[in-house]
Amino acid sequence: MKSASNALRLTLKLAVSLVLVAWILHVIFAGEAELQLGEGWGALSFAEQVRKSWTIGPVGLWKTISGVSLGWLLASFVFMGATIFIGVIRWRLVLAVQGLHLSLGRATGISLVAHFFNSFLLGSTGGDLLKAYFAAAETAQKKAEAVTTVVVDRLLGLFAMLLFVSLMALANWGVVMSQQRFMAVMLVVLGMLFASGLVVVLSFWAGPTGARRKFEALLAKLPKGDVLVRCIEACHAFGEKPGFLPRVLGWSMLLSMACVLQIVALGFGLGLPMGEHFRVLLLIVPAIICISALPITPSGIGVRENLYVWLLSATAVGIEAKAALSLSLLAFAGSLLWSLIGGAVYLAFRSRHSLD
Repeated sequence: MKSASNALRLTLKLAVSLVLVAWILHVIFAGEAELQLGEGWGALSFAEQVRKSWTIGPVGLWKTISGVSLGWLLASFVFMGATIFIGVIRWRLVLAVQGLHLSLGRATGISLVAHFFNSFLLGSTGGDLLKAYFAAAETAQKKAEAVTTVVVDRLLGLFAMLLFVSLMALANWGVVMSQQRFMAVMLVVLGMLFASGLVVVLSFWAGPTGARRKFEALLAKLPKGDVLVRCIEACHAFGEKPGFLPRVLGWSMLLSMACVLQIVALGFGLGLPMGEHFRVLLLIVPAIICISALPITPSGIGVRENLYVWLLSATAVGIEAKAALSLSLLAFAGSLLWSLIGGAVYLAFRSRHSLD
């Protein structure tokens, strides 16, 4: 009976993986087909777009990739992997505050599976739902705390990247003030920074202890209120841990830099003048990642590409729109390749209690 159940579970995982891999490939091919057809893409019906994606897309993808220097292509792939690995290190720091010590290998496996599911869920953070699920499955006694670590890790990662963008805006003040498109992006970024910063402050340092205890007592009366109270108490632990916030923000800043270097490597591979625009790219790339994280489209598809074209084709940068789109699609393809690795990990993934 147990072997039959395991076989069924593996079959379901394989089916899910195949469907998601097909989706990932379709997204890549659709982007390439749109790049080849230009304005004619929007006039096609959905069925025609699917057909063109799988006929024109593979050829277009090969043509785009073959036009990139292999060394720079591999460098961009490494930088993309570095962002995932740095994220694992940061999450383990967050886990440690709750007394949850997950091995580097196990944390990496869960993060790769989450990255796999990020490829089709809304925004670029949808896979965190799966990450939270698997994190909770790792412990029998601290499930609420384990789930909280995933939320806090993502919150601090977003806050740090928004802060990074704001600092880079000061370094590129003339560029920001020169065109309305940069000003509009910065307004969105500053709004997100204020909102995320407010959540961090309220979560980590939620006012006087007496008022907080009364609020938690009211929450405890709600259905599953005890779980909410445990999540709130878990958040307070982060504010009480000396040196925690600077360490997490430091790793997050390094992650932001790796994201920029991935784009720079691809740009050099395409023969684009990335060196002379490096400072402004420190502003543009993280800003696009932050805005794409909003749950607007699956994996931020469309939002990200339009932002790359809109910002990189500005007179302050001057990259041709078609080249900017190619750059965006290649960067996304690199992320999806790591998603395929996450899919392979998902097939072999087993939940276990190991944190108590």
